[in-house]
Amino acid sequence: MILRPVASPRHHFMPADAASARPMPATAWLRRAVADAQTLATQSLEDVALAAGAAIGALDQVVRGQEKWAGAWRQRLALAAAAMTTRQAGRLEDETALRDAVLLTRPGDAVGPAGLLLLAWRRLAARPAEELLTEKNLAAVAEAFGYARDDAAVGELADELRRLAAGAGAVEQLTGAFLAADRHGFRGAFGCWLADALLAQRLGWAHAVPLLGAEAALSAHAASRRRDIEPRTLASEIQVDRAKGLLAAQARAALRAIDLSAELGRRAEKLLAVAPKLRAKGADTVVQKLLSGDAMVASDPVAGMSDRGLRRLFDRLVDLGAVRELSGRPTFRIYGL
Repeated sequence: MILRPVASPRHHFMPADAASARPMPATAWLRRAVADAQTLATQSLEDVALAAGAAIGALDQVVRGQEKWAGAWRQRLALAAAAMTTRQAGRLEDETALRDAVLLTRPGDAVGPAGLLLLAWRRLAARPAEELLTEKNLAAVAEAFGYARDDAAVGELADELRRLAAGAGAVEQLTGAFLAADRHGFRGAFGCWLADALLAQRLGWAHAVPLLGAEAALSAHAASRRRDIEPRTLASEIQVDRAKGLLAAQARAALRAIDLSAELGRRAEKLLAVAPKLRAKGADTVVQKLLSGDAMVASDPVAGMSDRGLRRLFDRLVDLGAVRELSGRPTFRIYGL
């Protein structure tokens, strides 16, 4: 069976007008339509694809809003994806430990396997979308995911992804990312990374939005084998179930990303409101870093500011309710929206 893209209104799968797009809240209908694990089996592929297309359409408007805090939003989503990826790999690091692994490590020092996973997802969120699926970038990401260097496999994977990006429909691109990863020996969360990159290129986004890595229910795409079904029919059903599970996961992830955008937007407004009152030299640079990244430490290099001055600035921003202290520690503190 070959999955065909499901017909739906153009705005479900295509970019909105960047000049007029504003973040659109997810409607109650859309939230009801996004399938959970219990109801997924009762829905048709067309229904699940329609809900996923609507969710991605709403997310597209958020992306095209090009808000000043979009970098922090994407990096916060990258952190969530890394935390889930780490957990699925059997490791114990949570979001706090992942931040520590990267932010508290000196430049040039090893960040460890979990830190590498976070860097891989950060790369997805920060690199221009058109650079994500190059052989050079794919090789670096595969190593960060723990795979031994294999230039031949990476080259074949890049070729297959280019074919998907050029001619496949929305459903086939999503399922094809995972099939391509499996076919070339890159299983698990790497397929999520690839699917997110393909989506960004399909919609013409400047940067990808980390979505599927944080979706714990991806196992829904694996249909259970049943002995009472003829093998050819079984294979078709497994393919459809896999597509439904991945589409539902993508829709849930899009809604979570929209919710996070609203939350971070409110926090960013507070920071931008107090920014003109800050008199410390380098304060503008600090505000920009907070808006463009997940978090900062007081030892981050900021031109014209000492560590002590930066700590005082963070203390004031916390007192003003413009940023939060994220580590919960009295020392080596970490700050962000």
